Amino acid sequence: MAIVIIRQDSKIELWKNALQKADSSLKVYSYLEDHPKDEITMAVIWKHPAGSLAVYPNLKCIASAGAGVDYIFEDDTRPKNIPITRIVDPFLAGDMSEHVLAVIFAHLKNLNAYKLDQVANVWEPKDYLRIKDVTVGILGLGELGSLTATDLSKYGFNVQGWSRSKKKIEGVQTFFGEDQQQNFLASTDVLVCLLPLTPTTQGILNTFFLSQLPKNAYVINVARGGHLVDEDLLELLDSGHLSGACLDVYHTEPLPTTHPFWNHKKVHMTPHYASVSDTNSVMPQIVDNYKRLISGKKLLHLVDSDKGY
Repeated sequence: MAIVIIRQDSKIELWKNALQKADSSLKVYSYLEDHPKDEITMAVIWKHPAGSLAVYPNLKCIASAGAGVDYIFEDDTRPKNIPITRIVDPFLAGDMSEHVLAVIFAHLKNLNAYKLDQVANVWEPKDYLRIKDVTVGILGLGELGSLTATDLSKYGFNVQGWSRSKKKIEGVQTFFGEDQQQNFLASTDVLVCLLPLTPTTQGILNTFFLSQLPKNAYVINVARGGHLVDEDLLELLDSGHLSGACLDVYHTEPLPTTHPFWNHKKVHMTPHYASVSDTNSVMPQIVDNYKRLISGKKLLHLVDSDKGY
């Protein structure tokens, strides 16, 4: 029995070495090296090449190396009847919360606009907002959304959240279901999308949805690029209904250089790095799940394949 690491970035060796450091008895391979495919029982993956999972006849578990799993369901060639797990990590959630807080403060204090003025040699003081002036709405109250909402509330923000099912979070007004969605949007000045990407949430950030926000609302998407209809966002920004947007995720990554987001003054971008798995922090749960897999115990942080998260 062995583990294979499958990812298309430069972190394969980092993850391989970290797993072996966490437990020297483990047999861990990179999918790029020669390895006995029939021995692989767990694949630890992140945005793997389509079809790369289909070559392991004895695969028993697909372990996402991050909180997101939407990319796994996009691969129709993956083994369908084996468990999928994801990362649940306090550093991952904490990093996301800090990123969102930084973006909101940059918005309130016009830091992005001032940077544009600096480049253009323009001196123009601007009216700013205070914490008390805005209501932050968190769209999606899973692990990341719940912690972000709680942290913002502790910082003094008026925070509300929406989810598919009823949630209770101290210091946060919660809405749930489609019937309460309109009221949630109508009272949200800064919208933070932290939904999982599923067929139901694909394209949810569209004209119909975003136009229900108050005029001059601000949109932050740190979930998945597939949630956003790019053209609809641009139209709402150009019409003046939305005051701006900060995006960390995109339909195609890296974002093509011809995309209009690059040169739009109201769009602020980060390269899908709001929150990344801390290698040393997540290794214990991956090793634990591998041992559970071997011993036949229930795996931790299982993904509901019907829901897609």
